[in-house]
Parts: sequence; structure tokens; C-alpha cells
Amino acid sequence: MMTVVVNGGEINNLSRVWLAVIASLCYCHFISATLPKGKCRLFSLSPIFYIFSILPLHTNSAFFTAVTVFFITWLANFKLLLFAFDRGPISSGAPKSLPAFIATAALPLKIKPPQNDAAGSTTTSKKSKKLLPLNLATEIPISVVLISILHEYRDYIHPKIVLVAYCCLVFLSVEILVEVSSLLVGAFLGFQLEPASDEPYLSSSLREFWGRRWNLTVSSILHQTVYRPVWSAAAAVLGGDWAALPAVLAAFVVSGLMHELFFWYITRVSPTWEMTMFFVVQGVCVVAEFGVKVALAGRKWRLPWFVSGPLTVGFVVATSFWLFFPPVMRNGADVRVIEEFRFVAELVKEKLTEYSIRIGRKWA
Repeated sequence: MMTVVVNGGEINNLSRVWLAVIASLCYCHFISATLPKGKCRLFSLSPIFYIFSILPLHTNSAFFTAVTVFFITWLANFKLLLFAFDRGPISSGAPKSLPAFIATAALPLKIKPPQNDAAGSTTTSKKSKKLLPLNLATEIPISVVLISILHEYRDYIHPKIVLVAYCCLVFLSVEILVEVSSLLVGAFLGFQLEPASDEPYLSSSLREFWGRRWNLTVSSILHQTVYRPVWSAAAAVLGGDWAALPAVLAAFVVSGLMHELFFWYITRVSPTWEMTMFFVVQGVCVVAEFGVKVALAGRKWRLPWFVSGPLTVGFVVATSFWLFFPPVMRNGADVRVIEEFRFVAELVKEKLTEYSIRIGRKWA
């Protein structure tokens, strides 16, 4: 893969993939959007669903494949599914310009709803007060250090510490991808965008972690494409109070299946369903947590945050050690991604050194 990158082959592959994405979304904007919502528009989008599903097969890099699956095969397809019924972030009520349509459909963005100045300033001040000063200026160097350490010393580090580092890298990777996308779109289109996550390490319950803090773009899309339809169907049978339970489980099952597909594209190895089980376990525990909350309704007893917080994050991390990371490590996807990042870092370092020497000679 490294030789392919150097020769430009993988860059050419990625360029063709994103040209196909842009052309497909132009078709959606100019053709499908003119059709009535429902079955007719859904049928017109079926070729795009197919194209977006095969695009990751045209990249060789594990990282480029992962980005394509996350941005296009998963999120863009789900957004287009909502668009077929005039719902979601690219519906008729969303920004209608072609650049805005393409950016919103193809990137993991969540546009902030319009607010008055007073409310907006209050929300901004609240969001700016983070426990940890994490932004691109700190997240990228931390990621580089972690990747360098894992690349050089992984075999000498305790496996559990390696897994903790992987948890940090997953969090940082999602943050960086979304923040870079938001920075570009905000600069060119002027949108106010939601953050990637809202400090999930501060969660005091699983419901808070998965529903309100972790990967907000994916949470929002799953809520619209899975949770709401299942809730509506279940409410007719179970009533509104209990309809949330099958809806939550359905959202976690779909998330698990999409993660399974995500890693299949990268490894091309038959799934073991461990990753699906990871999300099923999370969903069952969220439902159980909800049941305990209902059972204790009206009582003042509650775990203090300094107990519930570590328990929540510790449970997610421990179950990821058990079910999420083993299939990734077993097939070497983690090593591939680390090697690719390390190679790119060394290449950038080499080019910057050459450029600095050239500038130094010029001014000597």
C-alpha cells in the first residue's frame, strides 16, 4: 500500500471515488429532489444506494476505505434514505444550494438549528467550557504521539494499555474527522455546526453516553432512520411509555450491523458478529438502566456522579475490550491503519525537511 500511495495510485483511486460521490449527489439534487417524496423518489435513489455501497471496494488503504464507508456508505446512504421521504438534514427544509447539499450529504455534519442572539450566545458560552481543552490543536498532536508509540513499542506494552490507547484513538479520530469537515464547511459555506461529541468521558449513564454525548452525528441519523419509525410502530402495540425500549434496541442492532459492515470493507473477512454483540449488549443495558430508573421513580436515591461516571465509562471500555476490538486486532486492521499514519507522518516530515533545507540554501 505504501508504494501505491507514493506512486499516486491510491490518491487517484480516492479522487475517482469522490468524483463519483459529487456526480451522484448532483443527480440527487437536480433530478431526485424534483420528484414527489415517497416511493417514486426512493426508486430514483436506488442506483445511488448501490454506487455508494460499492465505492469502498475501489480503495486499498485501510484509512481511506474507513473514511469512505463512514462518510458515504453509512451516513450518506442513511441521509438519502431520509431524503426520499423529505426528512433529515438534506430535506426540502434544509439549505438548498448545491454546495450545501453535497457537503451536508457527504460529510459527517450536523447543522445547528437557528437561534436568536441571546440564546445563541448562552449556548456558545456553555459549550465552550470543556473539562479538557480538546480541539484540533491538541487532538492531532496527541494522536500523532499515540500512533508513534504504538508503532514503535506496541509489542512491549501491556495489551490492556494498548486497548486503552485504541479507545483514545477511536475517540480522537472521530473528533478530528468531524472537526476538519466542520472547519472546511464552516469556512466556505458559513454554517454553524454541532461538535462531533460532547465530552462522552463525563457521562454518568449509558443513556447519556450513547444518546447525548458520543458521536452526535451518528446518534442523530440513527434516531431519525431507526428509532423514530420503530417507536411509531411499537407505540401502537405497547403504548408510548414502553415503545422506546424496542426502538432503542433496534437502533443499537442497526449500529452494530453497520460497524460489522464497516470492518468487512476494511478486512474483507467474514464477520464474527462480536461487534454486533457489543452494540446489542449496550442496547440491552440502556434498556435495563431505563427500567431501573422507572422502578426508582419518585425516590431520591441516586448514585453520585463520581461513582456513576467511572462506572459508565468503565463499562463501555471494558465491553469494548471484550467484543469491539478483538475482531479488529485479529485481522490486523489496527496495525494497517497505524502503519499508514506512520508512513504519511514520515513522508510529511521528509518533505518538510527537504523544503527547509532548500529555503536555508536559498537564504544562505
